[in-house]
Amino acid sequence: MKILLLEDEYSLRISIQEFLVDIGYEVDSFMDGAEAYDAIFDKTYDLLLLDVNVPSMNGFELLKNLRKENKKIPTIFLTSMVDIQNLKEGYKRGCCDYIRKPFDLEELELRINQAFASFYLDDENIVNLGCEVTYDMTKSRLSLNDKEIVLRKAEKDILEVLIKHQNCVVSTEMFQDEVWGEYVEPATVRVQVNNLRQKLPNGVVQNRRGLGYIIER
Repeated sequence: MKILLLEDEYSLRISIQEFLVDIGYEVDSFMDGAEAYDAIFDKTYDLLLLDVNVPSMNGFELLKNLRKENKKIPTIFLTSMVDIQNLKEGYKRGCCDYIRKPFDLEELELRINQAFASFYLDDENIVNLGCEVTYDMTKSRLSLNDKEIVLRKAEKDILEVLIKHQNCVVSTEMFQDEVWGEYVEPATVRVQVNNLRQKLPNGVVQNRRGLGYIIER
C-alpha cells in the first residue's frame, strides 16, 4: 500500500513517514500542496494524508481539485483546526476521516486501517457486523438474518460513524462532530446510541466505559 503524506512541519512529517514505513507502508512525503497534487497524477496512491494549512495549495483545495478530476482516493485530514465549519468543509470536499493534532501515531495507524476497510469494501458494499447482522452502505439497509431492521436517521448516522471507525472507540465528541455537526448534550448521544444497540444483538456495538462505543471485527 502506498501513501502520500502532505505535511509542512518538518519534524512531524519525518516522524509520520518513519512510523508508516516501519509498519510496512510505502510513503512519499511533501510539504507543498501543488507538488503533492502533481505527484498524484504521476503515481498511484492508496491513501492520502493531508495537512490543511500548507504552501501553494491547501489540503481542502487539493482534495476539491482531485474530485473535479474524478480522482477518488481515501483521504484523512491532519489538522489542528477544531472549528466545526472547518470539519464540515473537509467532509464536503470528500475526506473519509480527520485526525486532530496533536495525535498518537498508533491512533493514526488505526484510522488508516479503518479508512482502507471502509473505502475498499466488497463489490456489493455489504459490511458484516457479526451475529448475522449486515449493513448495506449503498442502500443504508441494516439486516438481521436477511430481515430488515428499520432505523431512524440518527441511528443510521451513528451506525455509519461506528462502521467508519470500526475497531476504534468512538467518543461522544466524535458523534457530536460527525452526526450532529454541533454540540449536543452527552445524554442525548447516549440515548440515541442505546436506541441503536437495542435493535441489535448483544455485542455488536460494545460500550467502553468512560471512553465511548466500538464495533469490533
